[in-house]
Amino acid sequence: MKKVIALLMAVLMMGVIFAGCASSGNTGSDTAATPDSADTADDSDLAYVMNKGTLVVGITDFEPMDYKDANGEWIGFDADMARAFAKTLGVEVEFVEIDWDNKVLELDGKTVDCIWNGMTLTDEVKSAMSTSDPYCNNAQVVIVKKDVADQYADAEACKALTNFAVESGSAGQGQAEEYGFKFTEVKDQATALMEVASGTCDAAIIDSLMAAAMVGEGTSYADLVYTASLNSEEYGVGFRTGSDITAEFNTFLAGAVADGTVDKIAETYGVQAALIK
Repeated sequence: MKKVIALLMAVLMMGVIFAGCASSGNTGSDTAATPDSADTADDSDLAYVMNKGTLVVGITDFEPMDYKDANGEWIGFDADMARAFAKTLGVEVEFVEIDWDNKVLELDGKTVDCIWNGMTLTDEVKSAMSTSDPYCNNAQVVIVKKDVADQYADAEACKALTNFAVESGSAGQGQAEEYGFKFTEVKDQATALMEVASGTCDAAIIDSLMAAAMVGEGTSYADLVYTASLNSEEYGVGFRTGSDITAEFNTFLAGAVADGTVDKIAETYGVQAALIK
């Protein structure tokens, strides 16, 4: 009888052990599923932005795309478009002024969620981030003082200039390198204009849209003009590599073109002619 009881106890103990293993196995399976779900959420840039409730936009001082009004608020074509896009996502927009040369680091480090500042869609940019459909045409142009403008009407003549001011890491710097111009890197395009106005540099290379707004009669730099056009290019918005916000933006852009939002904002800042339809 004792042997029978002992055998029954052994069977019961084995059952407990197997039940415990089964329970442990199920728990492990459930635990494994949870990180997968979290990873999926983490992989969504859109979910990340919507969860924190803010779209952080990396910019520089670049009229007419992003610049401050008399009250210190960021305005401009890109700034207003960013606000409209953020509204469709149901989040606030925050503008952060960055060092343009560090734009990829800022984006990848999540200091900003996108680069939206009249950014030229170069091969380098497109390989470093997820870029949107283009929305504006642009070109890099040479800026010189009005009294010598007739001497530098084309790129070949501009080779005689001894020092160009270019925004570090910009498309303007890329053109200076391509043409073999001697140049000095500065913080942004606004600084490049100041260098020419002060006589520190002979010329600058900046975006044609900024040149149209910033130099010539009736502007802050009435004694400066733009002469040679060095290339043809397009603007786009940059998001993190693999970001699902890119497709969301492209859908927004198509709708904003169709309903007239883009034209209305462009008219405000004088960039209608540059829009890609």
